[in-house]
Amino acid sequence: MPLNAGAATLTAATPLRHLFPMTELMRILHDDLANSQEGRLTFAQVMEKALYHPQHGYYGPGPRRIGRSGDFYTAVSVGPLYGRLLAELALQGWKEQGSPGEFAVIEQAAHDGQLAEDICEELLGRQGTKGLRYLIVEPNPRYEVVQRQRLERFGERVKWVSSLAELPAMPALFLCNELPDAMPVHLVRWNGQVWHELYVAADRGELTFTPAALSSSELESELARLPTDLPEGYTTEVNLAALAWMQELIKVPFHGQIYIADYGLDDFELYSPTRSTGTLRRYAQHQTDDRVLENLGECDLTTHINFTRLIETAEAASLKVRSYELQGRFLGKLAMPVLASLEGRRDGSTQALLRQFQSLTHPAFMGRSFRVLVLEK
Repeated sequence: MPLNAGAATLTAATPLRHLFPMTELMRILHDDLANSQEGRLTFAQVMEKALYHPQHGYYGPGPRRIGRSGDFYTAVSVGPLYGRLLAELALQGWKEQGSPGEFAVIEQAAHDGQLAEDICEELLGRQGTKGLRYLIVEPNPRYEVVQRQRLERFGERVKWVSSLAELPAMPALFLCNELPDAMPVHLVRWNGQVWHELYVAADRGELTFTPAALSSSELESELARLPTDLPEGYTTEVNLAALAWMQELIKVPFHGQIYIADYGLDDFELYSPTRSTGTLRRYAQHQTDDRVLENLGECDLTTHINFTRLIETAEAASLKVRSYELQGRFLGKLAMPVLASLEGRRDGSTQALLRQFQSLTHPAFMGRSFRVLVLEK
């Protein structure tokens, strides 16, 4: 779930073939293809396994290293300031709801627990916040083990559930940082008249794309929203999983704010005729490219999310948009009290916080690449 470093260039004419040695995950995919009645899989099925297979997926076995020595950076890897600012957002939400005796910060996709630690460090130690607690939605037991080790000192004030459906009815702030971008997507191509889905098949022992009819009525309904004045061969992706996730999140009985930070675009940007190769890309060792069928299981796969559709899905269920803006603007406003407290100081910790602030908010870094959506539930 990395910082955007440029869109992919998935070509319309040339099948993509893997050049790396066969990974264990790719062997599993070849077996799946051999056992498939039609001899093909949707790219969503491939991406799901490539990222989340319990033993051989990129994220399945446990948290990946993030930062300089990993494959990508996130806002969390910049430093603790991001967690400090989100703790401030939680306090604001708690006070808006009348400072109730019980209030939870809920995080989904907590990875190795670093953001949770940064928020808890700032939030749970404050006077008068005894009723505040932290809930982590974590379906992967390997991740939970790592998170528990990191957050052990916060004791019973941090708890885990394995799914959104287990969350209690209570006032809360729900957080997810770079989650929907790593949800499996369907790949589609416009032939000038109709959409075809790009499936993954095996050709002489190599993985390749092959076009065929759409795999579901849900995909067909989403594609009916797209413009038709697109160039022949226009290729893009549709994230049905993100819409299903939002619909599930809407049903969870907590009330308060939902904070979503990710890189993404609005409809008119995402499906512009000039963006003819979509946003799907492979990410490894801080390098990004379009070779999305290579090295599967050992590289990240990611796409820009469609913020327009997330907002439409939320508003259809009567959720309100509190904020939707570039991360730099949102965090810049949230950081004003912190920046004011640093005025006149020149020590090393102050300079470190200012560097973190610049990385999070400056347009040349994360400030423009990421967007923040805050919903009222």
